[in-house]
Amino acid sequence: MNTIAMSEILTLLFIFIGTALSLLSSFGFLRLPDVYTRSHAGTKSVTLGLLSILTGAFLYFWLKHGVISIRLVLGITFVFLTAPVAGHMIARSAYRSGVKLADISAADELKEDLEKMKQENKESLN
Repeated sequence: MNTIAMSEILTLLFIFIGTALSLLSSFGFLRLPDVYTRSHAGTKSVTLGLLSILTGAFLYFWLKHGVISIRLVLGITFVFLTAPVAGHMIARSAYRSGVKLADISAADELKEDLEKMKQENKESLN
């Protein structure tokens, strides 16, 4: 097997892994019970799937055509930095607006910290 065939197989492997991860996360959106676990499925596996697809595209252009695509590198960096932060902020705003946890949730670790912060804010206003 020559190097061109190996590079095509490597590229396809990245793209298929990314597609599979994105498909699995869509099942997570459908099956998981509340906004917090759904945001987890949406940020972890979708981000990893999209990064894998973009990496496969980057490798294709680099190994097949000899072109290093700055747009793909910027896209990979942008998704890597913004998707987890966006998921965290969505879950945090849902929690602060009073969206309830699922009944099967084991613990609410943020409740004490949020109450403590509200108490400190009330004291600082007085």
